[in-house]
Amino acid sequence: MKALVIGGGIAGPVTALALRKAGIESVVFEAYDATADGVGGILSVAPNGLAALRIVGLAEDFGEPVRRMVMADGQGHVLGAVEGEPSRVVWRADLYRRLRDLATTNRVKVEHGKRLVDVQTREDGVTALFSDGSTESGDVLVGADGIRSTVRSIIDSAAPGPEYVGLLGFGSFAEGSGVRAEPETMYFVFGSSFLGYWAQPDGTVAWFNNLAVPEPMTAAEIDAVPAATWLERLRAAYGDDMPAKQLLAHSRDVIGAGPLEIMPSVPRWHRDRMVLVGDSAHAPSASSGQGASLAAESAVQLARCLRDIRDVPTAFATYERLRRPRVEGIAKRAARTNSNKRGIGPVTRLLMPLVMKTVGRRAFTRDQNYRIDWDAQVSR
Repeated sequence: MKALVIGGGIAGPVTALALRKAGIESVVFEAYDATADGVGGILSVAPNGLAALRIVGLAEDFGEPVRRMVMADGQGHVLGAVEGEPSRVVWRADLYRRLRDLATTNRVKVEHGKRLVDVQTREDGVTALFSDGSTESGDVLVGADGIRSTVRSIIDSAAPGPEYVGLLGFGSFAEGSGVRAEPETMYFVFGSSFLGYWAQPDGTVAWFNNLAVPEPMTAAEIDAVPAATWLERLRAAYGDDMPAKQLLAHSRDVIGAGPLEIMPSVPRWHRDRMVLVGDSAHAPSASSGQGASLAAESAVQLARCLRDIRDVPTAFATYERLRRPRVEGIAKRAARTNSNKRGIGPVTRLLMPLVMKTVGRRAFTRDQNYRIDWDAQVSR
């Protein structure tokens, strides 16, 4: 079997590596002419995602470990905390580079400048048509082409697109702020606006936040606004919230991470010999902390299904059955978190410690403890 993997970001290489482990040849096609070095902000890979990445051969020696997460309000009151196996906080560009190098080591072919425009399907295979006039044929085609997936629209022309959740993401580093942070601990502050932060090995404090903005802006539009202007807006939005006030006062620059978006439920994940994986099928808001991890899980599950079920439509249906309930449950919880990021009222502030100790802790533990047994046979 030969798989055509559309998209060379994070999900694409993981899918190709998983397929190779399953004994399936694959070629990755990336729309852009160049690699994505230096592109993207910071993301978290949860323990369940790290377990999936281990299956395809990626060692856990990237980024920084985070073992504990503390939730607080804008007055510094701790609302709850959870602790478990370490996640890794990493720049997207660093994770991308590690996966690209691993794909090269495993002789996975990656072709750049191949923007998909259409797919021709037949009973026993597919042919991808690219904007440069070239074509490529294979047995299956995997859409790992992100939240604005071309493959998704080819599978279903009525498929929904991403939805803006009303928040823009920013981040930076504060020096000499006086804000203390325990090692391997991430802090989430739900005040006038949401802010997260953690200590860096060099003594600075890295932070990221979400600013409520009614209309979405592209990354380019955000970058066109001077950093000083964004810092002024952020300082006004947080007012006297602590530690946001200290961190923003000691930050001289700010990086725009773009709009926060979420995929609504996608009715069709597959058709004929085409299938979706990662953000093209399920993109929970960044609030979930699970986007990259769920993409890695889906890549591994898809490879297992194609390994064990030789009838392609049945393999795709089984893959969707294994994945849809989990990813949509996480997306729903992330949507609730987005509401809290716009600011919490007195009732929510009173209830959040109880919720964290019960429902929140159980959901967090269940999500992160999820593991895929690569060696187990997939049942239809």
